[in-house]
Amino acid sequence: MHLLTLGLNHQSAPLAMRERVAFAGESLVKAAHDLKLRAGELLRESAILSTCNRTEIYCATPQPQAASQALEQWIASHGGLKTGDIRSHTYTLPGDQTVRHAFRVASGLDSMVLGEAQILGQMKDAVRTAQEARSLGPHLHQLFQRSFAVAKEVRTQTEIGSQSVSLAAAAVRLAERIFERLEDTRVLFVGAGEMIELAATHFAARHPKAMLVANRSLDRAQGLARRFAAQSMELSELSTRLHEFDIVVSCTASSLPIMGLGMVERALKARRHKPLFMVDLAVPRDIEPEVSRLPDVFLYTVDDLGEVVRQGMANRRQAASQAEAIIEARVEHFMHWLARRRAVPAIQELHEKAQALRRLELERAMRLLARGEDPGRVIEGLSLALTAKFLHGPTQMLQDAAGLGTQAQDAYWLPNRAHGKRLDRLNRSSKRLNLRNAES
Repeated sequence: MHLLTLGLNHQSAPLAMRERVAFAGESLVKAAHDLKLRAGELLRESAILSTCNRTEIYCATPQPQAASQALEQWIASHGGLKTGDIRSHTYTLPGDQTVRHAFRVASGLDSMVLGEAQILGQMKDAVRTAQEARSLGPHLHQLFQRSFAVAKEVRTQTEIGSQSVSLAAAAVRLAERIFERLEDTRVLFVGAGEMIELAATHFAARHPKAMLVANRSLDRAQGLARRFAAQSMELSELSTRLHEFDIVVSCTASSLPIMGLGMVERALKARRHKPLFMVDLAVPRDIEPEVSRLPDVFLYTVDDLGEVVRQGMANRRQAASQAEAIIEARVEHFMHWLARRRAVPAIQELHEKAQALRRLELERAMRLLARGEDPGRVIEGLSLALTAKFLHGPTQMLQDAAGLGTQAQDAYWLPNRAHGKRLDRLNRSSKRLNLRNAES
């Protein structure tokens, strides 16, 4: 059985193509069943991983080349595309390349954002879907379980996921330096665009005491607030309510600052100079630069957060090299497991042949005992015959594999002459007993 992965991702295919071959929700479950039905015996095991950045099919197959062609055709047909349309955008990863790729994906090393952890949950969803479709066999089960273990090891032993690599995440990390507990803070978001939505997502994960969205359009503010169980207000209330908040994150499309030095000074006086953490994500800026000179105000702009992100990415890249070393070691371990598993059929066949030989010799011995032969000689003959037959195959294989010539055989047997003589006597005795058995 061979492992194989065929897929496309953000590095190999444009978004327009990834959209057409993506599976989401119930469509993923249906796709898993359809793939199993169409592939038949060609894919003994299969699992589909589909995210906004990738669609990949992991499988175990006795015919890798045929399976690769079948998977390519299946993905193309799902997206209403011709096979030739996607061929230049797909990648095929056989054997240890599949193992290494799965480990890297689970660890966040193959993601658009280096070290992101969301992909791990998506891989677990893919496994559950494959289990539901009854397409997850022992090879893929072991592959994914080891992928999850490797991801945990990478995140435990490296700093791959500890640094901020987005402006919103950097803002949260900086806020945690100012306030001991974000759970005790009140957060104001000024604006209702994508950047504010992302920032609200990150801050909401820290469960602040209260969150409020201010925007010129109250409807948009209310719509965003409902998503995070927050409150809303009109932007015109900002000057009278700014003092209520410990954290302010602003990103509007205003061409002029909407929070000036005087407004912030009044808010600090009403707060009795408790710390005020302010993040200005807008370009042009929403907060006058002079505000940064006020005591008890911690103001960060896009450029400030960008530097934090760059430092985080540098640290993650350094951690990534450590993670790659961990992954290489674990790939080797998995390939050893796979090699041992491939020996299982041969071992089973060997046991079956040994049992057949044992039954044959036992029947002969029982016939001799029934005729009144000396039990001692019968048992000795039985042991000699079994030993000779059990050793014949392995001995012949060792000689064939070594390609022993006369000189090499002499070099091997001279130190073991006594053992060789005993083996010769054993073989002669076994032949005599077999002759008597045949005559009887």
